[in-house]
Amino acid sequence: MAASELDRQLEVVEICAGAGGQTLGLERAGFRHRVAVELDENAAITLRRNLHEVLGYSKEEAADAVAVGDVADPSTWKPTEHKEIDLLAGGVPCPPFSIAGKQLGANDERDLFAWAVELCGEIQPKALLLENVRGLSANRFTAYRQHVLDRLHEYGYIGDWKLLHANEFGVSQLRPRFVLVALKREFAEYFEWPTPHEEGPPSVGELLEDLMASNGWEKDQVAEWVKKANDIAPTIVGGSKKHGGADLGPTRAKRAWAALGVDAMGVANFPPEKGWRAPDGVPGPKLTTAMVARIQGWHDIEPATGIGSASHGEFRWRFHGRKTSVYRQIGNAFPPPVAKALGVAIRKAILQEGERKTLVENTDRVLDPVYKLLRGLDRPLTVDQIIEKLAKKGTLLEQPDVERRLNHLSHDFAVAMTPRSSGAIAYSLGEFKAFIGQDDHQRHDLFTLHRAKIS
Repeated sequence: MAASELDRQLEVVEICAGAGGQTLGLERAGFRHRVAVELDENAAITLRRNLHEVLGYSKEEAADAVAVGDVADPSTWKPTEHKEIDLLAGGVPCPPFSIAGKQLGANDERDLFAWAVELCGEIQPKALLLENVRGLSANRFTAYRQHVLDRLHEYGYIGDWKLLHANEFGVSQLRPRFVLVALKREFAEYFEWPTPHEEGPPSVGELLEDLMASNGWEKDQVAEWVKKANDIAPTIVGGSKKHGGADLGPTRAKRAWAALGVDAMGVANFPPEKGWRAPDGVPGPKLTTAMVARIQGWHDIEPATGIGSASHGEFRWRFHGRKTSVYRQIGNAFPPPVAKALGVAIRKAILQEGERKTLVENTDRVLDPVYKLLRGLDRPLTVDQIIEKLAKKGTLLEQPDVERRLNHLSHDFAVAMTPRSSGAIAYSLGEFKAFIGQDDHQRHDLFTLHRAKIS
């Protein structure tokens, strides 16, 4: 391949871009944003500001590159203008799959995963990158994931899922993310998942020592705190607009923070000042949003501002909005170092760098055998018939497992149940319940009703 081709900057369309964690990582991996779509106005302002001030876009380019509104609304942006873009990427909303939520999946008006797969089929990028919470990897969603891989295969892609841990890529945080990467076959032959770093990340104390000392807190007190904060952080939780102000997560996370000497009941405006001592029953100081940003992977915070500013080497990443909004922007972001590692791997595949490998055809991989069986038939089957047919294919399942899988299927797909004369129930698989762009889908009304609380 010619040197000019190897050096060229690839282009990306990013959906649900947030405040730019994935944006920054992909830019540092060699992608330039043709458009980034974001619902939240404060996050969109953050994006525009940093595309200009940090990443070198002109003000006009930055303004044009950020579209504000519902990503699935045709009035927000026009996907057809971006046919065959190099990369379609995004971090679609997590609550539909979050263990902390109700795991409504396809029935949640915030679920855009299936829609993003259909968008991929429409604009035909060279590669697709979607990330979400660990909950999507659970057994509850095996049929959902199977449907995604099957649809991608129909559109000409080889897709794969992988659980990545942010701490394996230099981020001082226990943050698992479930990632889908799909590429056209000619590029998939060159794709390799990024390799974790050999060295682990610094502890919270090591990472934040200078920030804790930046407002006058005595050196001996800072040193004592650093010794206690001797591990990586639990997952930063951005939270939802449906809940209150900024704090560092649910009860289990608060206990983990307390073990690190951090008061997780809120976020501070400034680091501890001279003479600060923790009140009785309080494990230590609160973090500022600048500290949270560094834990999330925006390194080298600019301490002079106290809140809302992060730098990475020679530049600062500034967040727009009040403290709670800034905290949510940071907490909901994809850690930039993980996004960069994925971006580098995808870029190499698109440019067909490295050793070409023989693909093990994974489009017939069976994540959910009950789904695959019923999807391929036009007649209903009883549980006993399902067990018998799967056994002939070499898959041995017992009745409780088949019934559990049918129950999971019914959450995300229409499942028809037909009584038989024997008293048994026969099952057939109907349409996928998820929003994929239908004009009459319930998502439209629910989204409009809850829009002010969606983040």
